[in-house]
This record gives sequence, structure tokens and C-alpha cells, in this order.
Amino acid sequence: MNSVHKAGFVNIVGNPNVGKSTLMNQLVGERISIATFKAQTTRHRIMGIVNKPEMQIVFSDTPGVLKPNYKLQESMLAFSESALQDADILLYVTDVVENPEKNMDFLGKVQQMDIPVILLINKIDELADDTSNTSRSAISSQARLTHIVEHWHDLLPKAEILPISAKNKFGVDILLKRIQELLPESPAYFDKDQLTDKPARFFVSEIIREKILLYYDKEIPYSVEVVVEQFKETDKNIHINVVIYVERESQKGIIIGHQGVALKKVSTEARKALEKFFDKAIYLETFVKVDKDWRSSERELDNFGYNLG
Repeated sequence: MNSVHKAGFVNIVGNPNVGKSTLMNQLVGERISIATFKAQTTRHRIMGIVNKPEMQIVFSDTPGVLKPNYKLQESMLAFSESALQDADILLYVTDVVENPEKNMDFLGKVQQMDIPVILLINKIDELADDTSNTSRSAISSQARLTHIVEHWHDLLPKAEILPISAKNKFGVDILLKRIQELLPESPAYFDKDQLTDKPARFFVSEIIREKILLYYDKEIPYSVEVVVEQFKETDKNIHINVVIYVERESQKGIIIGHQGVALKKVSTEARKALEKFFDKAIYLETFVKVDKDWRSSERELDNFGYNLG
């Protein structure tokens, strides 16, 4: 008797900085998405594919939902909204401190969906706050969680609600089991040895952008785009040339730093991460160029692959 094969698209949405990328990486078992403490880290819709003989789960991480202030953010919102169109299962991620009424326009669209929706209350480890009185702390934390669950149940009455801690992997196995139960019967959508829909160059630019997010403050990381101009791979190593685009000359100076120290630090840390990711020696050259106001340019966003086509 032939066994049933399941496959489907499980799309992860939610507001910025609630832990979507951390959750994605835990579910896929690989570091597919940038996960930092800064909001608006994810700019694209990124697929991570889990393959088993009897099933294929195609996860999608998406940018945090926000009200756009410039064209790049409009593109980011479009990626998030596209995840509502083709999902077989939707994972809506919130956390224990977020205002549930934030971005009600997007939430209203989720409320109208007829597919299974799982509401994930992330970061529940942050509820265990007062350890000076153990019993009081436990009651307090449980009461707070109960209140959060009840509030979300009012907003999304058809959704299943699951408290998790993506960082600590708490509840992730339960979530994965539930996803497997809800998956529709279907043949695989991708080759069973495929991990993602993105090419190697994409992960080079994301890893470098992650280091920029970590090492620079304020607006600098959000004004940066990373383009891989050369990617030459041999059996033993990879030669990579990268251009870091910024919007203004002053930003270029900050990225490079005094006597090139800042750029050298980012390049060194990126090279180490790339060697771990590709398991090969990496020769990395980085250049910095100014592309004035690229975040507000339709043409440049097209060139950088942000506009849905």
C-alpha cells in the first residue's frame, strides 16, 4: 500500500522583533534567516525547506509588518502580505510584551483567513521575572500568560494558541508535530535535497548585512544594501567580491571607519561566518559605494530584488 505524502507552505508572519527568524531557524534546523536583537532585520521572504520521506514542509520567514515610511518598507510589507495568499498553514507570531492591537489592518486580514492559523506567543521565558518569592512569581507569570492568551483568543477566535520560547526551543517540537498533522496531502514542491529557494549569493549578502547590523548603530544598518558582484567557487575555496551600498557619503565614512578599521572588522567576522556556512576557505573583498537614497528609488529596489514581480 502506498503511504500518503504530505506537503505544504507554512508561512510565518507578525510584527517586527517578535522572534520570527529565530523560530524559522529552529523549525528548519539550519541558520536560514538573520536573527538579531534589532527590528526590521528580515527584508525578503525567505524559504526554508524541511524534508522527510513522507512529507515536505516549506517554511517562509517574512519581514516584520509595519506601516511603510519609504519604498523599501513598502516592498517589505508586500512580502509579508504575499505570505497570506499562498499559505496552507499560517503561523502568526507575537510575544509577551507586544500590544495585541498593533497593526490591526494586517491582523484583520489574518482574521478573514480560512486556513489553519496558529498563534504563537513567543518569549514566554521572559515572564519568569520575580524570583525573590517563587510561589508568587509563578502565580504572577501564569496569570499574565493567561491574560495574554485570553486577549488573543478574542482577537483571533479561530486560531490555535501555543505559548513558546523560540530561543530556548520550548514548544517548538509540539508546534512541529501539530504542523505535520495539519499539512495537506500533496507531492513535494521542491527537490527533496533542497534546503531553500535562495541562491548562495543571497546568503553571502545576508551574512554580511547581519554583521553590519551587529556592529553599527542607529540608521546605518538600515541604509545599507549588500550586493555580491563575484562568486567563484572551486572544490576548496570561494572567491567573493562584495559591494556595500549606502545612501550618503557620511555613511560611507562610518562604514569604512578610521584607517579602514571598521570595515576590516566586519569583513573578518563575515569571512569567518561564511567559512562556517559553506565549509570552505573564503577569500572576501569588500568595497563601499554611495547609491543616493536607494531605499526610495523604484529602479534601485528593482535592481536589488525587492519588488515583487
